[in-house]
Amino acid sequence: MSTLAERDPRPGPAGPVDAASGYRPGRTLPLRVELVRQLKRRRTLVMGAILAVLPFVLLIAFAVGGGPDGPGDRITLMDTATVSGANFAAVSLFVSAGFLLVIPVALFCGDTVASEAGWSSLRYLLAAPVPRARLLVSKLVVGLGLSLAAMVLLPLVALAVGTAAYGWGPLAIPTGGSLSPGTAAQRLVVVVAYIFVSQLVTAGLAFWLSTKTDAPLGAVGGAVGLTIVGNVLDAVTALGHWRDFLPAHWQFAWADAVQPRPEWAGMVQGAAISVTYALVLFALAFRGFARKDVVS
Repeated sequence: MSTLAERDPRPGPAGPVDAASGYRPGRTLPLRVELVRQLKRRRTLVMGAILAVLPFVLLIAFAVGGGPDGPGDRITLMDTATVSGANFAAVSLFVSAGFLLVIPVALFCGDTVASEAGWSSLRYLLAAPVPRARLLVSKLVVGLGLSLAAMVLLPLVALAVGTAAYGWGPLAIPTGGSLSPGTAAQRLVVVVAYIFVSQLVTAGLAFWLSTKTDAPLGAVGGAVGLTIVGNVLDAVTALGHWRDFLPAHWQFAWADAVQPRPEWAGMVQGAAISVTYALVLFALAFRGFARKDVVS
């Protein structure tokens, strides 16, 4: 038989004597529950629909325009879009990586905590009680998972649409040569993985801002805006080598992966910079939220 002291959950001089029966902090707000909640939200469905429709929009544009035309004798990746399904998928990633894919990352990572505060449900989650670190981990993992799913969805649909329209064939390289379909598929996986890593900075910005504001639009818009500022700064050639420390400077380094002999130096440096920025931003989000007075 347990003693009264073992059963009494009231705090004593040294803190709580015993936790509530059956309470396990690590089992609160399971990832499965959070994932289902986020998948059912309208913004998730709308964003998925937009990414799935984009390849069809490009297909129609190429059909109406008769295919892309490069300036003079210069051949670019856009000029090879109609060669095969693999080329069409690569072009779809090229036209969307700079801005379109930034939006789902900012949305899924920036809306997640701020929306709970906006609905005045954040304090009830913490009173459940869900530990603050556990809540942030669940929401961050699901947000990053949905961001990765968005980046996988686009090339998959583009590959299917491009193959149906232009056939299954090798990936033609603008500089000459081609990659076999099997090798091309592997390289596209590397490209998607790199784009995801390069977008971790946007994810970190959005998640940090999400813990600072009760307005989801402010967190999402702030992350997108700061990402655009980074792109603008990268265009300022007067900055010289300082641009090497901007994540935007390496966002298209994945093009080195779709070469006969891939070059990894640019992607390694870009990934290192992105991960470093992201870890700092994630740490700031956890540190600030742990000390935040949550009243909404």
